[in-house]
Amino acid sequence: MAAVLEGLEPEETAAAAEDAARFAVEAVESRPGAPFLLVGNQLNLDVHPGGCHRLQYLCSQQPPELLQVEFLRLSTHEDPRLLDDTLAQVPWSLLRLRSLVLKGGQSRGALGACLHGTLTTLPAGLSDLACCLAHLDLSFNRLETLPPCILELRSLDALLLSHNRLSELPEVLGALPALTFLSVRHNCLEKLPATLGSLSALQRLDLSENLLDTIPSEIGNLSNLSELNLASNRLQNLPASLAGLRSLRLLVLHSNLLTSVPTGLAHLPLITRLDLRDNQLRDLPAELLDAPFVRVQGNPLGEASPAPPSPPDISQIPEMPRLFLTSDLDSFLVTPHGCSVTLACGVRLQFPAGATTTPITIHYRLWLPEPHLVSLGPHDFLLSGVLELQPHGVAFQQDVSLWLLFVPPRVQRCREVVVRTRSDDSWTDLETHLEEEAPKRLWARCQVPHFSWFLVVLRPVSNTCLLPPEGALLCSSGHPGVKVTFPSGATEEPRQVSMQVVHMAGLELRALLEESEASVSPLLCLSQSGPPSFLQPVTVQLPLPPGVTGFSLDRSHLHLLYRTPSTATWDDITTQVVLELTHLYARFQVTHFSWFWLWYTTKTCVGGLARKAWERLRLHRVNLIALQRRRDPEQVLLQCLPRNKVDATLCRLMDRYRGPEPSDTVEMFEGEKFFAAFERGIDVDADRPDCVDGRICFVFYSHLKNVKEVYITTALDREAQAVRGQVSFYRGSLPVEVPQEAEAARQRKGTDALWMATLPIKLPRLRGPQGSGQGTDFSLMPLNLGDAETGFLTQSNLLSVASRLGPDWPTVALHLGMPYRELQRIRHEFRDDLDGQIRHMLFSWAERQAGQPGAVGHLVQALEQSDRQDVAEEVRAILELGRHKYQDSIRRTGLAPEDSPLPGTSASQTPKSAQA
Repeated sequence: MAAVLEGLEPEETAAAAEDAARFAVEAVESRPGAPFLLVGNQLNLDVHPGGCHRLQYLCSQQPPELLQVEFLRLSTHEDPRLLDDTLAQVPWSLLRLRSLVLKGGQSRGALGACLHGTLTTLPAGLSDLACCLAHLDLSFNRLETLPPCILELRSLDALLLSHNRLSELPEVLGALPALTFLSVRHNCLEKLPATLGSLSALQRLDLSENLLDTIPSEIGNLSNLSELNLASNRLQNLPASLAGLRSLRLLVLHSNLLTSVPTGLAHLPLITRLDLRDNQLRDLPAELLDAPFVRVQGNPLGEASPAPPSPPDISQIPEMPRLFLTSDLDSFLVTPHGCSVTLACGVRLQFPAGATTTPITIHYRLWLPEPHLVSLGPHDFLLSGVLELQPHGVAFQQDVSLWLLFVPPRVQRCREVVVRTRSDDSWTDLETHLEEEAPKRLWARCQVPHFSWFLVVLRPVSNTCLLPPEGALLCSSGHPGVKVTFPSGATEEPRQVSMQVVHMAGLELRALLEESEASVSPLLCLSQSGPPSFLQPVTVQLPLPPGVTGFSLDRSHLHLLYRTPSTATWDDITTQVVLELTHLYARFQVTHFSWFWLWYTTKTCVGGLARKAWERLRLHRVNLIALQRRRDPEQVLLQCLPRNKVDATLCRLMDRYRGPEPSDTVEMFEGEKFFAAFERGIDVDADRPDCVDGRICFVFYSHLKNVKEVYITTALDREAQAVRGQVSFYRGSLPVEVPQEAEAARQRKGTDALWMATLPIKLPRLRGPQGSGQGTDFSLMPLNLGDAETGFLTQSNLLSVASRLGPDWPTVALHLGMPYRELQRIRHEFRDDLDGQIRHMLFSWAERQAGQPGAVGHLVQALEQSDRQDVAEEVRAILELGRHKYQDSIRRTGLAPEDSPLPGTSASQTPKSAQA
C-alpha cells in the first residue's frame, strides 16, 4: 500500500481523483495501508501528494471514523482553488477537530530551499470551529494579512504563523482570550498592536526575525508570559515595562541594535536565560554582568561610546559610489557615504550610507581552499574559494551586504546552500538567500556580522531548534517521518540541537552488499551544543528501510547502527536499545548524539559494510589529465575533474593542447590532498608556493576547477633527442623511491592506495639556432609592441594588463577594432574560462600588431575609451619606465649628453615609478 501511495501524482484529473478515492476507502476500512492515513483520531494527509482529493472524498462519504478525527494535517502545496474548496468542507465534516496543521515547506527547491505553500487566506466558514479548534499551524505559506476567521476562534490555544509575509498584526488580535502560544517568526512585521498586551493567557511569544524597531509598552501586561523571543530584529531600546513580566523565564534579544536594557530585568524572579548577544551594548548594570544566566558575547562592552554622528544633509549627499576592482590582491576605501563594490573574483559588497563614521580602507584576498583553512562536514561540498576581508573583526554602524558568486551544482535532493564565516578558529553559518543571475550563475547573499573569512558550502539540509528545559520536538523538513522528541528535563539550561539527513540510493547499496533485498533508511546525524549527554532519554524516529513494513519484516535482519565519534567506526546497537516498530517507522531512545542508520540485510557483520557505504556516499569518481600546449610544450595543464565532465573539457581544450588520454577512474574524497610529481628527467621550472619538493600540491573539491598550469624544464640535452618523461599522481606524502608504472599499476587502486595514475610527458627535441625551440621562443621572446625609444610592452606586461581587465574585456576589444564575430568565437572557445578569454583576445591582437607603429598608443586609447583609466595609467607608467631605462643606457655609452631630454617627451615631464 505504501509503495503505491508513493507513486501517486497530484494531478487534477478524473483518474487521479478516482485513485485518491480508492486510497481513502482503504484508509478507513482497516486494511494494511490504513495507518498511513488514519491513525486513531489523527488524519495525516501531508506526507504525499493528493491530500485534498482524498479529504474531499472522505467528506463526501462521511465514514464513521471521520467523525472521531481531532487532528488533521494537510499540505498546502496544492492548487489554491482546490485547497480553498477542500478547507470549506472541513467545519461540517470534522466536527471534533482540535488541531489543524496547514503547513508548506515539505517540498524543497533544487538547492534545498523550503518552498512555501499556496495558502493566502482561509475560508470564512472555518470560524464554525470556534468552540473546538485549539491549535492552528499556518507556517511556511504566503499570508500577507491575518485571515479574519482566525479572530473568531475563541478556543484557540496555539497559533503558528512563522515564515509568512505578514507586515502587521490586527488591533483586534487581543480578542483571543485562550491563546497561550503565538509564533510570528520570520515575517515582515514593522510594528506591533498595543492590544497584544490584552492576551492575558499568553505564555510563549516568538517575534524573532522580523523588522521591528520598537515594542509597545503594553507588552508588560502579559503577566503569564514565560518565553519571549525578539531576536534578529532592529530594536534599539526596550520598554521599561518588560521588568514587570514576573513569570518570564527565557528572554532572547540577540542580533538587534540595543544600546541599553532596562535595569529591572536583573530582578525578574524566575529568569533562567537572558540572551543579549550581538548588540551594541557598551554598558550593563552590575547585576546583569555578574548574573550566570546572561549571554553578552558580541557586544562592545567597556569601550568608550563614540560621539553620535551629526545627521547628514540629504540634499548634499552624493550618489553612492560604485567601484569595479579587477585584481585579486587589492584594497578600496569606504567613506561615510557608503559604496557598492564589485570584485573580479565574483564578489559584491554594499556598504550603506552611515555604515562607518570615518573613512576606512578595506583589504580583500581570495585564498585557495587549503584543508587547514576550510573545515567541511563529511557530506559537505565546497562551492567557492575562501574570501578574506580585512581588517578582521571590524564593526560597522549598519549591516554590510555580501554577495558571493558560485556555479550552482546539479540538483541534489534535500541539500541547501549556505555562506559560512570563520571566527575564533571555528566556522559558523550565516542566514543565506539565493539570487539567480543566469541559469548557471547564482549569488549567495548574506549580512556580514564581522570581517573575516567567508565561503559557500552545499550541505545536507540542517534543521535546528533551541531546546528548553521544558522539552521540544525537532522534525526534518526534507524527510517526513524523521523526528526527535525531547522530554521535559532532558537539559537543565537551553541548548542548540540540530539534525541532518542523508539519503543513499538503493542500487548502490545492493551493488555494494551483493544482496538484492538489502535496503537502508536515511542516514541521520544529530548534534548539540553543551554537555555531551542528555539528562533524560531522547526518542528518535526513523523511517523503516524502503520496501520494509513493520508487519512483515524479519527482526533478525534489522540492524540499528551507531557511529562512534571517537573511533569513527560503526557499531551495531540493536540489542542495546528497545526498538519499537510501527507500520512505517522505528523508534528508539538514546542519551548521546551522533550518526544513526537503520539497515535491513541478511549480512551478520554490518560494521565494515557500513564503513564502505559511508565512504561511498562521500566518494567522487574522477579522472586525471595532463595536457601540453601546442605552441609551447613546456606549458603543462594538470587537472582533476569529475568523470562526467571529462569529454566536455577535452573538447574545449584539444584545439590548443595535446596530450595522452585521461587516466583511469579514481575515487577521491571532498577536500582530499594529492600531488603531481614530474619524473624521468622532467622538473618544475620555477619555485611555486604550491610546490613541495618539486611536487605540485592539489586539494580536490568536486565543484571547483582543480586545474593548474605549470612550466616544466629538463637538465637533459634536448638538442640531441626529445625527452620522454611522465607525471604521476599520488595521495598524501610521496614515497622516497618513485615506483615504475608497471609496478604501480599492480597496486590496488582503492581509496587508500598511494599511487593513482601516471601519464606520459614529451618535450620535443630543440631545433634551430642557439637551441631555441618553438616553445622557448613563445614563452621568452617579448612581443615587440612599441620600440625602445618610446617604450614597449613585453609579454609579462601584457599578462599584467590581462589580469586587471576582468569582465570589461569585450568593450576593450571592440575599441581595439576587433570584430564582434571574433569576440563571440572567443567566448565560445573559452566557455567558463574568463582568464582564457582575456588572454586570448589580448595576445591575438598583439601578435597582429607586432612591429607596427602606434600599437601601444592604440591600446592606451582603447583602455581610456572603455573607462579603464586605471589600467591605462599602468601602461603609461610601464612605457615611461622603459623610456627612462633606454635613456640611461645610451647616456652610459656616451651616445647622448647627460642633460638631454627623453625621446618622445618634453623636458618638463617627471618620471613615474612602475613595475615592468
